[in-house]
Amino acid sequence: MRKREWLIALSPVFIVWFLDRITKLWAIEFTANGSHWYKWGAIVMHKNPGAMLGMFSDLPPILRIVSLATSGAFLIFVFAIIQYFLPAKVFKLRVGMSILLGGILGNVTDRILWGSVVDFIVLGYGSRLSPAFNVADSIQWVGYFLIVYMITVHGEKIWPEHNQRNKLWIDPKYQLKYSLTLASVSVWFSIIIGVFSFTFIKVMISEFMLNGTAGAEKYLAPFVTIVTLLSIAFAIGIFLIGRHLSHRSVGPIFAFKAFIKDLRSRKFRKLKLREKDEFKDLENIASQLLNDYLDFTKDEASDAESEDLSPNSGQQAS
Repeated sequence: MRKREWLIALSPVFIVWFLDRITKLWAIEFTANGSHWYKWGAIVMHKNPGAMLGMFSDLPPILRIVSLATSGAFLIFVFAIIQYFLPAKVFKLRVGMSILLGGILGNVTDRILWGSVVDFIVLGYGSRLSPAFNVADSIQWVGYFLIVYMITVHGEKIWPEHNQRNKLWIDPKYQLKYSLTLASVSVWFSIIIGVFSFTFIKVMISEFMLNGTAGAEKYLAPFVTIVTLLSIAFAIGIFLIGRHLSHRSVGPIFAFKAFIKDLRSRKFRKLKLREKDEFKDLENIASQLLNDYLDFTKDEASDAESEDLSPNSGQQAS
């Protein structure tokens, strides 16, 4: 995509985040003296220490804040990778992902700054009240809708070519080896970071907070669980990235082999690779081979015609 299109596709991240920040700051000040009830609902102050629907709220505060904030950073990584790999035609999908990420980052910012998410909108009246939510939560549903719409209605634009290259594994042996190599590197990196973090936190808690390892166990066990889950998720993400990258390298080779096969069968066509494929020079090589083959067949046909028209060939025939 062009720079202008990239700017439009990514700007919702910052717009949604900014709207979420200013509305939450307004709600904190507006509800300083209590809740405000209206016919449609209320503006209240509710602080959610966990994630969606209160998940992870039973974790120790330090681990809860750190793990949820880290999950936000992980989502940025996933978002960047997906945006890079998506074709240019799925613009609405890019915008939907940006809207979704902007809402998520708004709540992540709350956890980093305040330790909990600020929810202040309640719909309904009396006993029929919705759970408290914020602007980021509501705008996220727009992003969900755009993503689901593009995948279900315009899924062919995400993977448009109706040929064998649509297969996830063109050369399973090569692609699997490539992907597992990348994933193993990420696993070892996670192990190194995990050992460092675990040791650091254990020593810090033992020396400065709990003065012993017995009390530290309640913090360390959830920490190991969270690091393990994040490491597994990261390794899976790297594995999928490896599969996609290997597809871009083995795909052109697969297409070039198919081109040669068609050429030998006298099925003349141009080799057209995908926009982000590796080995783009194969298109020029294939074009030159096609021209040489056509010239050769023309010369061969011309020589055969000359032999048929020559006097010697007529005498031989008689």
